[in-house]
Amino acid sequence: MPVFSTKFGLSSLQPHQIWRCKLRVLDLRNTGQDFWNMWSGDMDHVPSSSLMAPVAEDMSRTKHPLTPLVIYIELCLKTKTSIKFLTYLLRWVEQRKASMHLCCKKIKIISRSRENIKKILSMVKLNCVQEVELSLTQKVSTLAKFASLLGKMRNVQRLLLSQIHGSVTEEQDHQALLQFTSQILRLQYLRDLRMAGPSFLEGRLNQILRCLKTSLYNISITNCLLTESDLTHLSQCWNICQLKGLNLNGVTLTNFRAELLQVLLEKVAGTLEELDLNLCGIMDFHLMAILPVLSSCSQLRVLSLCGNLISMTVLESLLRHTDGLSALSLELYPAPRESYSSLGILHQERLAQLKAELWEILTDLGCPRKIWVSPSPCPHCGEDMCYHLSPNA
Repeated sequence: MPVFSTKFGLSSLQPHQIWRCKLRVLDLRNTGQDFWNMWSGDMDHVPSSSLMAPVAEDMSRTKHPLTPLVIYIELCLKTKTSIKFLTYLLRWVEQRKASMHLCCKKIKIISRSRENIKKILSMVKLNCVQEVELSLTQKVSTLAKFASLLGKMRNVQRLLLSQIHGSVTEEQDHQALLQFTSQILRLQYLRDLRMAGPSFLEGRLNQILRCLKTSLYNISITNCLLTESDLTHLSQCWNICQLKGLNLNGVTLTNFRAELLQVLLEKVAGTLEELDLNLCGIMDFHLMAILPVLSSCSQLRVLSLCGNLISMTVLESLLRHTDGLSALSLELYPAPRESYSSLGILHQERLAQLKAELWEILTDLGCPRKIWVSPSPCPHCGEDMCYHLSPNA
């Protein structure tokens, strides 16, 4: 495969020539989603921004002219084509290991081909990896296959588990999770833990939390079922004492005792910057219980409560309780419950009236402030209707 040589003119260099080459750093990270098409010779779909992106650094003035060439790359193990190319690249570098080093700080695994993945990872210096994403769309038992590899990535700071399914009753899944979490003990620098749609997590959150050895800056548990016991364990976990981001988007809390969420927020009130409780089934009594602690979250910058049934009265209370939070710059709230009929149909005229009332409340409070009120659960993506309210608009 001549791709590497045709794009960078390096393959033809002899080892002693590479030592004299002015190029010392080749950065292939964040080069755009069409980067692999460009490498395969397809230039039709490459944006001009990708062609102009500075991906190499001239280190010709370095005091150490014999420093090996360092190649930075992000691995995305997804398609057979990408795996084939990465296999070639890794072997190419291995043959020139005296004159160049490969540094991979981010690995994203989507492929289901476990053998190919293991083959590639065996050629990577795993202690250089800082970010890992596993999106296997398979059972939790698959996690056990990668447990030993994860344990070798001791410098990982961010771990994302996505679309991994399992049963809370199957013994096989239980043992696989034990094997996987035992390797989390080795991650001495983990700061960001994200689990998207983990069906295996219900009633087992503590099994993961007790393996953490560091204080987390961010924890995201989304689109899954948790028990009250899970939320209790989370609030009692010492690892969240420095938490900046808490995301429980899509975790149903409707039947949970309100004080559980209150205790959790009290634990992180001093450091919390982003709180996402979208689509959590939060009711008025939940929100009323956490209003006092929300008003003490002095570092809070982002608050999102979309997709919950909240009354106009409680929304007004929320605006007043959070009025003193000077860092708060992004507020995303649901359309008031009174905007809907008993059948859940949105009434535009009623919503317009309630918007006017909210605008009056913001005007009365006086401080410059923006809020987004939307019947859509995801105002970030711009779908459906989203209403921007500001007394200064």
